Amino acid sequence: MTEAQTISLYHPILYSIALKMVGSFSDAEDIVQDTFLKWLTVDQDKIKNNKSYLIRAVTNNSINHINSLKRKKDEYLENINSSDLVKKYIDWEAPKIDLENELSEALAVIHKKLEPLEQAIFILREVFDFDYEELQVLFDKKKDNCRQIFCRAKEKLTLKPFKFNLDISKHTRFLESFKESCKIGHPNDFIQEIKKELSLKFS
Repeated sequence: MTEAQTISLYHPILYSIALKMVGSFSDAEDIVQDTFLKWLTVDQDKIKNNKSYLIRAVTNNSINHINSLKRKKDEYLENINSSDLVKKYIDWEAPKIDLENELSEALAVIHKKLEPLEQAIFILREVFDFDYEELQVLFDKKKDNCRQIFCRAKEKLTLKPFKFNLDISKHTRFLESFKESCKIGHPNDFIQEIKKELSLKFS
């Protein structure tokens, strides 16, 4: 069997495997093409079974692709500037599907890394430009205390990610209250959600 015949014969099954693993038509095709290109550089006499070799190769390439995407996502979340992203969301007028996904990721990091009061002070200060006098009145904390909490929150957000469980229902409410606050131009919903979370935490 010629190389062209082998490629034509096994392309469908390799593409099917890659597609099921990576979930992207274009990525799956790229993986299959890369698999065949590497196969063409190998000494064919050393391959006992082309089908088994190609299936194993495309599977390994798909796994490497998935791991690479995961590393890129982890690096993105580690280095994400949450305040810039949420500010971008407020001003964005184009379709928001991709941006909302990024916003959800950014707020998930904030929600997971920070305590409720830290979340509130960080977002109100960084995104909605609340001054420390307003925060003092809102949370019945001294200005210096609010400043310390804000600095602590920023420091926590620079730390590397760690493993923990995220309460999806709480995160959804957190995200929706933030989005609604962006729409009306004032964080009323967000403040109410944070106060509710604070009351549950200390009840």
